[in-house]
Amino acid sequence: MRILYAVGSWGLGHAARSLPVLEALHADGHEVTVISSGRALLMLRRELGERWEFLDWPHFPHTLGRTALGLYTRTAAALPALLRVMWWERRATQALLRRRRFDRIVSDNRYGVQHPDVPSFHVTNNVRFLAPGRLAALEWLLEAFNYAWFRGLRRVIVPDSTEDALAGDLAHRLRIFRPKLLAYVGILSPARARPVPRDLDAFISISGPEPQRTLLEHLIRAQVPAVGGKIVVALGRPEAPGSERLGTADVHGFLDRRRHEEMLNRARVIVARPGFSTLSAVAEVERQAVLIPTPGQTEQMYLASYHQGRGTVFAAAQSGLRLAEAIEAASRRPGLAARVKTTEAVRRIVELIRAG
Repeated sequence: MRILYAVGSWGLGHAARSLPVLEALHADGHEVTVISSGRALLMLRRELGERWEFLDWPHFPHTLGRTALGLYTRTAAALPALLRVMWWERRATQALLRRRRFDRIVSDNRYGVQHPDVPSFHVTNNVRFLAPGRLAALEWLLEAFNYAWFRGLRRVIVPDSTEDALAGDLAHRLRIFRPKLLAYVGILSPARARPVPRDLDAFISISGPEPQRTLLEHLIRAQVPAVGGKIVVALGRPEAPGSERLGTADVHGFLDRRRHEEMLNRARVIVARPGFSTLSAVAEVERQAVLIPTPGQTEQMYLASYHQGRGTVFAAAQSGLRLAEAIEAASRRPGLAARVKTTEAVRRIVELIRAG
């Protein structure tokens, strides 16, 4: 089959979790065209190689601010632009289908890339968006918006398990979605558990959109020399892949998937943003973790609080971060794990797409 696969570019998480699915579809004999943009597109090109066809399409505007108030103000101001991008994606998809035939459409956080005449799928852990203050009426409306937008799809693929509930209220305890529209397949991670020595005290992975990625980088740079032990830091900058030494830490601008997987497996404690793809990687390798949510980003703040409340990880606020204390606290908690891991999840997704 010819498959159009669109990947969101708000940070690297959507691209990272899409990689094993893309590779499995290619191995299954399908011709895949990939849509993305920015750092996500750069990462996908680097990992998949130039033999693949890539289309550079604009994505949602980044709405992060330096504070929660800044985030909500920017998000409200960006709503018209966000809706314009979604409708632009829909029109661009229609125009592309008039020129070329595709048998399936798959989207990971690209809302406009779908078509009623082509079996379409959407991969998301955000079946419900969480409202500031968890206002029930607003969350009902947000879930209703998602359902209205997705109800013409063949399936909404949720990279989580019904039993493990890694996504918590983002994808469970729903009020509007029909269960048969949802396919819970298990976690998706580009990393796999490997039998290697755990010889790193901590692996610190910095990611996400600006300006918060750079703000966290500055905090880590200031504190990591005082932590001690054997530490590796990845800055999440594929455009600047150089390396340097900072105290006892090795700092890399960017680690490719193989090296990133190696560090996840070697680390005793993982320090990262609680983006859902990162949580999936931590659960895949079953490690202890320090989660530092992006200020004002409701999903990450919820996931950090949710998993700390379950007693599995340690959540630390970016403001007032004490890195050494956070790593020590995380080492006393059991960490994340999952029953249905990536290999089985990818198999299930390929079967769903193949069946149409």
